[in-house]
Amino acid sequence: MPPTSFLTFLGKTTEENKGKDTIRALPAQWYTSREFYELERRSIFGRKWQLISHRSRYQVPGDFVRYHLAGYDFVIIMDRERRIGAFHNICRHRAYTVVEQEAGKKSILACRYHGWSYGLNGKLAKAPDYQKLSGFEKEQNGLFRIHTHIDKFGFVWVNLDAAAQPEISWEADFAGVDEQERLKVFNFDDYELDHTWEQKLPANWKILADNFNECYHCKTTHPDIPTFLSIDAHDVELKDGHMQHDHAAPPEFKKDCVNSTYYFPGTSTSISPHFMMIQKFLPEGPVDSTMHYEVYKNKHSSDEDFRFIADMYRRVMGEDKVLCEGQMGNLKTGVFTSGELHPQWERGPLFFQHTIRKVVTEHFRREKELGHEICPAKQDLPENEKIGEEDLEMCGGGSCPVEREALAW
Repeated sequence: MPPTSFLTFLGKTTEENKGKDTIRALPAQWYTSREFYELERRSIFGRKWQLISHRSRYQVPGDFVRYHLAGYDFVIIMDRERRIGAFHNICRHRAYTVVEQEAGKKSILACRYHGWSYGLNGKLAKAPDYQKLSGFEKEQNGLFRIHTHIDKFGFVWVNLDAAAQPEISWEADFAGVDEQERLKVFNFDDYELDHTWEQKLPANWKILADNFNECYHCKTTHPDIPTFLSIDAHDVELKDGHMQHDHAAPPEFKKDCVNSTYYFPGTSTSISPHFMMIQKFLPEGPVDSTMHYEVYKNKHSSDEDFRFIADMYRRVMGEDKVLCEGQMGNLKTGVFTSGELHPQWERGPLFFQHTIRKVVTEHFRREKELGHEICPAKQDLPENEKIGEEDLEMCGGGSCPVEREALAW
């Protein structure tokens, strides 16, 4: 199916929405298409800044966590200088996985395939027998580094753009996000990781984001929430790359009010005096995702206060899982095309979908102009070590014959 199949809706949805209060949502194909998912990998996950974790997870040199995001496998680790960095989890020798555990502590990053090993800073430490070879440059064979940024609140961000400087600066999308007045009351040094958990869903990641960013469904689906937050007063403040959710809490819960923020593309934080949760919607394919949760406890809070909010959120996330799976099942039937969203109660999904449409369309049009895919996360070789033209020509410089046929702009 050629790319134009999922772009035909761009002009159509704009025309349909003229003079109407409701707004047409993204088409179902954008939630089911393998081709569109690959476009998202190139246009979003390979070039946009993404909030991943918090610095409090990394206490001593060697502390690491492995993450899986849209087919990318990478590790965040604290080095011996106590700097937090990130690297693709790919050995520079033959591309085997370097770190096979999901979290823990390392003194060195060693690939068990052929024994290549790397320091905590990603530099190549040992390549057995390669020291005997002329022309081998050890300093050119460290792990592929990923751009990192730690904001004023301590949240850890990554950008997988392989360029020396990413095309999109962190400030371009998120300037001021770490200066929210409502979050300045929290001392983030007081929060310690309590546990992590995850849910795997046969659903597209955008369904999870759409669901999180509206509370239109809360009255009918989440019996806990009306006792904790005022649903009728729910509002969303739309910023450049994020959404600030505002729930006016009932007086008896005012001191425990939860402050939620959604950061494009797929992360949210929910913070209260006793509890902090980082929720990530991690694509695993066009119709599969993982909802991953890092749950932190304020070290000054009682177990009772912490469990009250942590357990409530776990119930809510389970209820949302049922909704997202049910919606995805129907999107895959080919019957449903696109629904109309409410301009007030679904402002969040509208903003999210507008951002998706803008980002992927701009990237697709750049690819069309150049006549080939633009893969920002793809690492390049030094000029003197380029792969032979004949080797590349066999797969058309990056897209193999089957792909080239589908991407025949």
